[in-house]
Amino acid sequence: MIALTVSLRVRPGCRDDFLAAIKAQAERSFTDEPGCLSFDVVCDLSDDHHFVFHELYEDEAAVEAHRAAPHFAVWREAAATYVVPGSQVNTLSRRLFHHS
Repeated sequence: MIALTVSLRVRPGCRDDFLAAIKAQAERSFTDEPGCLSFDVVCDLSDDHHFVFHELYEDEAAVEAHRAAPHFAVWREAAATYVVPGSQVNTLSRRLFHHS
């Protein structure tokens, strides 16, 4: 399994619009992409404009399918408006084990 972690900051005054956009992106990713196993959005307790996404995909092909999905293009437009330029950091990693 492939984990995608995204960390970013949202521009002041854009938090509510950002949340609506990322909620739609997370829902569409999970429901429309068979290879998306989970998509969590979390907010930093000490900074309500810093967010981290924890996404889990079956494999690298599923990550590529995610990036090619029509709703991803909509999300990228929203991100260009709401995310502080240069603040986004994406990390791909292989999940080794999980406890729940």
